[in-house]
Amino acid sequence: MQNPVLIFGAGTLGKIALDIFNRNNVLVYGFLDDNEKLHNTEIGEIVVLGETDDDGFLKIIGQKTESFVAIGNTKVKKKIVEILNERRHVMPVNAIHDRSVVAENASIGHGNMVMANATINPFAKVGNHCIIQSGAVVDTEATVADYVTIGAGAMINTGANVGEGAFIGSGAIIVTGIKVGKNARIGAGSVVIENVPDGATVFGNPAKKV
Repeated sequence: MQNPVLIFGAGTLGKIALDIFNRNNVLVYGFLDDNEKLHNTEIGEIVVLGETDDDGFLKIIGQKTESFVAIGNTKVKKKIVEILNERRHVMPVNAIHDRSVVAENASIGHGNMVMANATINPFAKVGNHCIIQSGAVVDTEATVADYVTIGAGAMINTGANVGEGAFIGSGAIIVTGIKVGKNARIGAGSVVIENVPDGATVFGNPAKKV
């Protein structure tokens, strides 16, 4: 990556993104965040420059800088991605930790964060703007849609399918071939052995609807 990166979000995910880019020798131009108390402060010597919709900084994206959205709230993230798509005609870059493993023949979209020791195995498919936390595994031929969060140590087994906007808690296991619906939530440590409907929340071993 030749251009520096402008990170949207100066919270926990923003700090993780900064570390990932630093480890990959990618220059970070600055942070944008809507919390005014953070403006003109520094995170690891990188300045929080202003708000996420500041045209003065948005106009350099795609020309002088790339972008990465480090925000966990899906609604807010979607809004920022729409601004980048419609006003700047760009997609955010990926932030992939140097100690993660992404198989050569896996498919991965744009704007994803893949943390340390996470694994995306051969022929797995990961969409756009997902967060795959430390030690999580997306196994062979599993499919993960857009805006999915997969918690630390979670396991998406072979051929499983995770719908858009779903949240998979830390240490959860999605058994081979299971479908997790759009915006569903899987509690930490749960073992999912049955398909989960759209918008449902399940928890336990075996996971049951809450």
